[in-house]
Amino acid sequence: MSVGRSAATPFWLAGPGALVFLGLIVLPLVLTVILSFHAYDHTTGIKNEFTLAHYAAVFSDDYYLGIFWRTLRLAALTTLICAVIGAPEAYILSRMRDPWRSVFLLVIIGPLLVSVVVRAFGWSMLLGSTGLVNQSLQALGFDSVRLLYTETAIVIALVHVMLPFMVIPVWTALQKLDPMVEAAAWSLGASHFTALRRVVLPQVSLGMLSGSLIVFGLSASAFAIPGLLGGRRLKMAATLVYDEYMHELNWPLGATIAIIVLAANLVIMLAYNRVVETRARKALG
Repeated sequence: MSVGRSAATPFWLAGPGALVFLGLIVLPLVLTVILSFHAYDHTTGIKNEFTLAHYAAVFSDDYYLGIFWRTLRLAALTTLICAVIGAPEAYILSRMRDPWRSVFLLVIIGPLLVSVVVRAFGWSMLLGSTGLVNQSLQALGFDSVRLLYTETAIVIALVHVMLPFMVIPVWTALQKLDPMVEAAAWSLGASHFTALRRVVLPQVSLGMLSGSLIVFGLSASAFAIPGLLGGRRLKMAATLVYDEYMHELNWPLGATIAIIVLAANLVIMLAYNRVVETRARKALG
């Protein structure tokens, strides 16, 4: 009898979490998928009829495809910039000693305590036509440039918001790396760059993988920053879904767009995960 109870213990322990997962994630996704196949009429609203018209309309319309391409492109660019900045930043952080390491770690994590909306408004004031950036350019004798409501403004703000999600996983991976391994490479005649490329980088590749997946997923689904810094004309997937739900009231089309973006993100992230993990295993033996 006790054996039966002990065998069922893991299921009882996992049960509450599984119910929360099913109720808050799986069930809404299933309902969204079902909603995406409902017909819609602008005069009567949602109809209880099965249709593939919304998927056909999205895949055949250059307007939607252009927004999807912009979303994935800006998310990939944000991930690349965060990796280029975040990996060296995490390496420097790992080589610091207390109390400076704690201070700089707080500086990196500190922006996460501020609302994304507040930070987006801050960037809108900095990048505006009369903002600090253009004022500085004019003071140096240059012409003012249009930064607000451009893809550049969206990428800048996304990098600022997502950078901690790249630094922390890489820094965590570096904490597991024995510093003597890098020192051994130096003693064998390797330069600092060679030691970083052949010793450190393969060890932290899985940390960069985790950070890249987090940054890409959050950037592709970002709403506040594209909505505030991209304006009404420069849309991304999340702002497009919001418009379909709240302005057009075409919930089936909004659900269709959301499901397509989710599926595209999953395919890209799983493929990227497979490629990086395979290379990391080969590099680490």
